[in-house]
Amino acid sequence: MRILVTGGAGYIGSHATRLFAARGHDVWAFDNLSRGHRQAVPHGRLIAGDLSDGAAIESALAEHRIEAVVHFAAFTYVGESVQDPARYYRNNLVTTLGLLEAMRRREVNRFVFSSTAATYGVPERVPITEDEPTRPINPYGRAKLAVEWALADYAAAYGLGYAALRYFNAAGADPDGEFGEDHDPETHLIPLVLQTALGQRPRVEVFGTDYPTPDGTCVRDYVHIEDLARAHLLALERLEPGGGRVCNLGSGHGYSVREVIRTCEEVTGRSIPVREGPRRPGDPPVLVASPERAMRELGWRPQFQDLRAIVRTAWLWHSRHPEGYRGRSGAGVARD
Repeated sequence: MRILVTGGAGYIGSHATRLFAARGHDVWAFDNLSRGHRQAVPHGRLIAGDLSDGAAIESALAEHRIEAVVHFAAFTYVGESVQDPARYYRNNLVTTLGLLEAMRRREVNRFVFSSTAATYGVPERVPITEDEPTRPINPYGRAKLAVEWALADYAAAYGLGYAALRYFNAAGADPDGEFGEDHDPETHLIPLVLQTALGQRPRVEVFGTDYPTPDGTCVRDYVHIEDLARAHLLALERLEPGGGRVCNLGSGHGYSVREVIRTCEEVTGRSIPVREGPRRPGDPPVLVASPERAMRELGWRPQFQDLRAIVRTAWLWHSRHPEGYRGRSGAGVARD
């Protein structure tokens, strides 16, 4: 299949791009490199462009005779979305609608969407199933949910086949330690803890120790990046014109902030300083997925079930590449 991966130079998108290529697909990464990395894309497979440029995206679809789009390109910082909601609605919603229109003009009717557990807001029940009410509490989650609504309407009216995959906490790295997580700024817990273990940060900030959880800290579901990439491939292979599905992607297991820090200490063999502070507004005590629908409908099974195994891959990446992609050579070839 000829696949265009938007945001294909980002953390999750680049892992998916490499997996698709390894499985024999003709795959192209489309990315403006504002938050992605050339070095994460297979050589010669990067199209440098911005989704706000309708001509660029339509040219990519036409030139490479694209048959399916996997859409990762988005801003993903919840706090930033609250401070500047216009930026998030414009980038995450408006440009996605433009992408869908370009696909309609080129008669591309397969679409896999990178959605999020943020569409649920504060859940009523845990583990969270796809039948849980969607009540997002920030612009990031609302923009993602608006895209899901649009996809359902496009499927009914125009015959689009789509999958919206709501993931929980993406984590880990390529098991060989060659590709991993490199954000600026970094907001994810596991890399923050590992950077502290490397001495790149003075301490780990723990926000809230009085939640109704076994140790008082928030509990989250961590899913390995390779498992996420594989789920997108499985979803792509099962698309049906005029139909859609929504699936959670998570391990089904929850780990507290304290458990994550302790696991990182065990894996690295290093003591990790911690500073405890008050809760952050809007942080639910527990977010754990029910992955049963993805298992049933996609035939997906997370291969990294244990937090220690996930952390080991992340530590291999961070310890080998303490500066992320900045110290690496090799890059994709950009096109004007």
